[in-house]
Amino acid sequence: MASTNTLKNHPSFAVLRIREFRHLLAGRFLFIMGLRMLGTVTGWWIYELTNDPFAIGLIGLAEVIPAVSLALYAGYVIDISEKRKLLLRGIGFYFLSALVLLLLSTPFSLIKLGENWIAFCIYGIIFCTGIIRAFTGPLFGTMLAAIVPKEQLQSATTWNQGIWLSASVTGHATAGFLIAGIGNTGALSIIISFVATGFLFLFQLKAKPALNKKGEKTGWESVKEGLSFVFKTKEVLGALSLDLFAVFFGGAVAMVPVFARDILAVGPIGFGWLNAATDIGAICIIIWSTLFPLKTNQGKILLWAVGGFGACIIVFGLSKLFWLSFFALLISGILDGISVIIRGTIVQMKTPDHMRGRVMSVNSMFINSSNELGQFESGLAAKIMGVIPSVIFGGSMTILVVIATWFKAPALRKMKY
Repeated sequence: MASTNTLKNHPSFAVLRIREFRHLLAGRFLFIMGLRMLGTVTGWWIYELTNDPFAIGLIGLAEVIPAVSLALYAGYVIDISEKRKLLLRGIGFYFLSALVLLLLSTPFSLIKLGENWIAFCIYGIIFCTGIIRAFTGPLFGTMLAAIVPKEQLQSATTWNQGIWLSASVTGHATAGFLIAGIGNTGALSIIISFVATGFLFLFQLKAKPALNKKGEKTGWESVKEGLSFVFKTKEVLGALSLDLFAVFFGGAVAMVPVFARDILAVGPIGFGWLNAATDIGAICIIIWSTLFPLKTNQGKILLWAVGGFGACIIVFGLSKLFWLSFFALLISGILDGISVIIRGTIVQMKTPDHMRGRVMSVNSMFINSSNELGQFESGLAAKIMGVIPSVIFGGSMTILVVIATWFKAPALRKMKY
C-alpha cells in the first residue's frame, strides 16, 4: 500500500489528475495505434501484391507529399480555428479512409479489380491520409498546451511523447500478429475499431478556441512567422534537423517485411516479433523516463541516442540471425524513444502559445519528412544497392549526421531544460 501511495504522489503523475488530459492521452493512443497498424498492414500488403521492396518505399512517398506540402498551411489553419472540431473532423476522415481499405482487402475486390488496381488504390488512399495527417499531427501538440498548465507542461510532454511511442510500437507489433492470425481484412477491421474508440475519447474534450483571429495577418505572413521562429531558435532547429536526416537515412524498419520473409525466413509471425522489438524497447524507455525524467545534458544525450540508433541499424542490416536482428531493433527502439522524448520536450518548452499550431506543423513536417521520406529512401536504396547494403548505408549515414551535428550545432549539444 505504501508503494502505491508513493507512486500516486510522484511528481510525474500529478498531471494525470487532469481529466481532460487523460481523455487526450487515451484518444491519441488509440488513434496513433490505429495509424501505425495501418502503415504496417499496407507495407506487408503491398509487398504481397508486388514482391518489390521499392513498392514499400512508394507508400512513404505517397503519404509524405501531401503531409509536407500542406504542413505550413495546416499550422495557419490550426492557429485560427477551433481545435477540437478540426481534430474530430480529421479523425472522422481517417476512419473513412480505413473503411475504404477494408473494402479493398476483400476477396470480392481482388476478383473485380485485380492486384495492380488494388495497389494503385492503396497508394491513393495513403495519399489522402497524408492530407489528414498534415492537420491531425500538429493538433495533438496544440491541444496539449491548451489543456495543461505551463508549470506541468514538461511532465505532460513526457507523457504525451510516451503515449505516442507506446501506441506506435504497439501498433506495429500488433499489426504483424494480426496479419498472421486473421489476415489483412481482419487486421483492418481492428484498426477501424481503434480509430472509432479514439474518436469517442477525443469527443469528450472541451472546445479550444483560436488564440489568433482570422484576418489579423495574411496566411503567408502567419506562416513566415512560424518558420522564422523555428529557424531563429537554434535548439529547436537542431533537434528537428537531426531527426529529419537521421531517420531519413536510418529508416531500415521499412524493410522489415523483406528481412522477415526473404532474408531471415521467419514469415508473418517473425515479422510481428521484429516489429514488436522496436516497440518493446520504446515502451521500456517510456516507463523509465516517466518515473525518472532526464535532469540535465539532454542535448548530449539526444546526440548519443541518435548515433547509437544508427549503429543498431547497421547491426540489423548485417545480421543473419533472428535473435540478433530482434535485439538490434530492441535497442534501436530504446534509443529512438529517448530522442523522441527529448525532441518533443524541446519543441513544447520553447514554443509560445500563440504560434503553437504553426510550430507544431513545422515539427510535423520534419517528422513526416523523416519517416515517410525515409521509407521511400529505403525502398529506392534497396532497389539500387540491394536490401542489405542499403540498410548498412543508411545506418552509416545516420552516424555521420550525428557527428556533423555535434560540431555544427553547439547550441543543441549544450541544451538543458
